[in-house]
Amino acid sequence: MTTRKSHHSGAAIQETVARAITSRLNESANALPHDISERLKVARMQALAKRKWVDETAPANVVVGQNGQGALQMGSGLRHWMTQLGSWLPLLLLVTGMVVIGLAQDDWTAQEIADVDTELLTNALPPAAYTDPGFAQFLRNNQEK
Repeated sequence: MTTRKSHHSGAAIQETVARAITSRLNESANALPHDISERLKVARMQALAKRKWVDETAPANVVVGQNGQGALQMGSGLRHWMTQLGSWLPLLLLVTGMVVIGLAQDDWTAQEIADVDTELLTNALPPAAYTDPGFAQFLRNNQEK
């Protein structure tokens, strides 16, 4: 039988491990010589300054939670509208293309029927020819020649 661990228990384990590592690092830091601890302090300050700079330059639509998980949001303004346009434009073009193709097919079909009617009205044919099932095909074949 398998058991599933909940998301919360995984986060609790991670926090416990992080606290253990932090306490061990703090204990070891007290045993370091003064010059090394000062260099580490300067490096830490530089890392924090760089992190603040990165956070300020991060896109506005990225949200970082307390546990370090990130999420994307749509945002607002021009970038939001450009993203929306980029998302909907292919669908709009597809629908427009289908409408144009449908109208063209309707026009082509109407023109074909009009051509058959024109042939019927301009030719002197016996009445039996009008009832022949292959008559429309005969007219189309003669029209292409």
